[in-house]
Amino acid sequence: MADLSREDVDALRGTTVLEFGASWCPICQGARDTIDRVLAEQPTAHHVWIEDGKGKRLGRTFGVKLWPTLIVLRDGHEVARVVRPAGEAAVRALFA
Repeated sequence: MADLSREDVDALRGTTVLEFGASWCPICQGARDTIDRVLAEQPTAHHVWIEDGKGKRLGRTFGVKLWPTLIVLRDGHEVARVVRPAGEAAVRALFA
């Protein structure tokens, strides 16, 4: 995926889940199946996986410090977030 700017993200419409992580991160890898299962239950939510790390500014604009961090946006505005979700319940809570 091309790098998104904060302006691009703020202009998104509908429900979007931003997932900040790193492909080499073992915590991200361990959470992958759980996140995918729960997101599959949300067919109207658009999922955007963002490779985060040194030199990547988008995560900093959201205050991301740990991976994975999932942020739910509605029409470009943050409505929920979970950092290092501990199971399906934590990810489902994003949509409650």
